[in-house]
Amino acid sequence: MKKIAITTLGCKVNQYESAAFQTGFERAGCIMAQGKERADIIVINTCAVTAKAGTQSRHAVRQLMRKHPEAKIVITGCYSQLAAQDLVTMINKPLCIVGNGNKDRLVEAALCETPCDLTMLMDRISQKKEICRLPVRRFCNRTRATLRVQDGCNNFCSYCIIPYTRGPSRSLPLPEVLEQAAIFAAEGHWEIVVTGIHVGQYGKDLPATSHKKNDCVHLMRQLCLAHPDIRFRLSSIEPMEISDELLALMAQQENFMPHLHISLQSGDDTILARMKRGYTASQFRTTIAQCRQHLPDAAIGIDVLVGFPGETDHHFANTCALIQELDCSYLHVFPYSQRPGTLAASFDHQVPQGVKDTRVARLRQMDAEKKRDFYQKYLGTSRPVLVEHKRDVNGKLKGFTDNYIPLSFSGPRSVMNTIVPVIITACSEGTATTPIPQIAGTLIENNHAG
Repeated sequence: MKKIAITTLGCKVNQYESAAFQTGFERAGCIMAQGKERADIIVINTCAVTAKAGTQSRHAVRQLMRKHPEAKIVITGCYSQLAAQDLVTMINKPLCIVGNGNKDRLVEAALCETPCDLTMLMDRISQKKEICRLPVRRFCNRTRATLRVQDGCNNFCSYCIIPYTRGPSRSLPLPEVLEQAAIFAAEGHWEIVVTGIHVGQYGKDLPATSHKKNDCVHLMRQLCLAHPDIRFRLSSIEPMEISDELLALMAQQENFMPHLHISLQSGDDTILARMKRGYTASQFRTTIAQCRQHLPDAAIGIDVLVGFPGETDHHFANTCALIQELDCSYLHVFPYSQRPGTLAASFDHQVPQGVKDTRVARLRQMDAEKKRDFYQKYLGTSRPVLVEHKRDVNGKLKGFTDNYIPLSFSGPRSVMNTIVPVIITACSEGTATTPIPQIAGTLIENNHAG
């Protein structure tokens, strides 16, 4: 009975895929290594979205090789797709590298008894026509499940390596999506996060039908109708893919959570054009206004990329001014990372690291301010909270409201993994090193319906 250890870096899609690996290994009679137990097989699901993520992936490989010197090493994910030869050079022992387009073959390759001096299941990711089938039984140790419905991206933004590591957009047919959601429901997950590399492109590669559209809106409608007791969230989406139809569906379906995470990247039109983003700051502003019109209580998160080549103080000031104006709830801020193979890697006027650090710090302070203002709007109100299955470091229950406010509160173990009403009672300032506001609530007793 082989013991397996899986390490996952990066995005929600990677998390889903690693859960599928665990399902496959367990079905083959393997068990997962616990704590400091030595593993027979190490799977490392890597990330390459930034240079830092690539460095972290290499570090994870070296660290796990030292911890499990006799284990078979299996490496997959975006860094392995991007830098397979670098891994071969770095590792002087039998190695199995599985490309993103062949992750459905990973468990079989890992369990193969034939010695592999080098096994590389790579293929050309750019020529993949179908998404890998990766069924998951359950997200162990997680209250909510992630459901990958799409892979790949056709956009080729000038800064992004992901289209080269994930290939073209490919969608999981709706019947298979509904089947996976039903499995999660049967396993007791009360919330499902619908995700993909470019989830707003869902269905565009699937065969068209005469009586219905294959798109993200239809997908979410069918999921919400099929499982009315389960909360659904939609992961990151592009601004020009947010339609009135999508917003109306979110407003109408009580189990479609009022939460949008939208990619802005820059608030300056010159930088947006150099990024090849396909919209203007004015169009983004209109999109956020439409979101607020349909969903006044929604959490609206925004991705921002700082220090893109050629970004001047004036360009950055335009980004800050736009974000200050927008009625958003939080920011995800990232410094630009030069990725060889992308168009932007060859651009002149790369921004010095110190300048990027200063700009990141400014926007992260704005993030704390946006969160505080959003949270304070709901002081004294009651919101439904999905309670996590573990307490926080202070022994409190924790969970997220429907509109993505993180709460901690006192309560019995019996309400874990259920949806309960909680009154938001306090919003305290974070520390200097962690400026995120801390939110507390009070459980409404005797109303613990799931």
